[in-house]
Amino acid sequence: MDVGLFLNTQWLREERASVGDVTAQARSACDAGFTSVWLPHHYLTAPMQMMQPFTLLGYLVAETGDMQLGMDILVLPLLNPTLVAEEWATLDVLSGGRAVLGVGLGSRPEEFEAFGVPRTQRASRMAESVEVIRRLWAEDRVTFSGKHYQITDAGVGLRPVQSGGPPIYIAAMAEAALERAARIGDGWLIQPTAAVAEVTEQVAVYRKALDAHGKAAETPALLTRECYIGSSYKTALEECRPALQAKYQAYASWGSVSDARLEKVPSFEEYAEDRFLIGDEASVADDIARISETLGVDRFLMRTQWIGLPIEQGVRTIEALGRIFA
Repeated sequence: MDVGLFLNTQWLREERASVGDVTAQARSACDAGFTSVWLPHHYLTAPMQMMQPFTLLGYLVAETGDMQLGMDILVLPLLNPTLVAEEWATLDVLSGGRAVLGVGLGSRPEEFEAFGVPRTQRASRMAESVEVIRRLWAEDRVTFSGKHYQITDAGVGLRPVQSGGPPIYIAAMAEAALERAARIGDGWLIQPTAAVAEVTEQVAVYRKALDAHGKAAETPALLTRECYIGSSYKTALEECRPALQAKYQAYASWGSVSDARLEKVPSFEEYAEDRFLIGDEASVADDIARISETLGVDRFLMRTQWIGLPIEQGVRTIEALGRIFA
């Protein structure tokens, strides 16, 4: 098994956005033996502050050793695929071939309105974009005429270090999205909001789709989990609960997690039970092993710090995870 870090790049408006917090997480993950660092992507997040990933990933090249640098997730339908192809080729060159691109549909209406992109076109834009990006990375000159994008006999200004370009992982939850991820992706990003029981069903759908498209069952799947390790379960829950609960209330306000799902359970503890990894080091290690065996997944992506949680506590979890995955 291996582990990557989902970096927190968000702050309250009254706080000072801290490059030090970001680099502390990245350096700790590098020292702990993590294999990758991933950033989120959103626009119009006020009153929450949020750093934008293109610039921040370039900054982190020198802070991350030989770890992969990726997105979980880039809201691809908002952006022109030529822009994404050029930006990620640059990141791949700057990092010596460590770039990986994680993409998804996105959902927030205000983002799509601001970019002038109809939400009804999300799926078709993403599928078309992945094809355009791959061709721009692999071919000297590209001619493409699609529903949303056109290129006539042109090529990118910088070719990626990786042959054919960085891998593209697709985030997916619904059956149609899982089929699309298997069809067009180099891997699958499993979202953190799903309980293990839900993910079990998604894994079966994804693997069936891989078989249908003649792809190897070893196509990677990365399971994203919220993770916090303390001296005991009770202490860990008390320390992380305010920040983590606020995070999921924000998700609900954005529509990323349904209010109904949060209201179905009588307590935060019950909601967290089959979704989050919270406890002491031994119990979290046992939970990771159990989930890995249940799902047949050996790559994890952990988020250990959220708005309101002191960075030192998030780093402590990173260090503990380094021991677990050693």
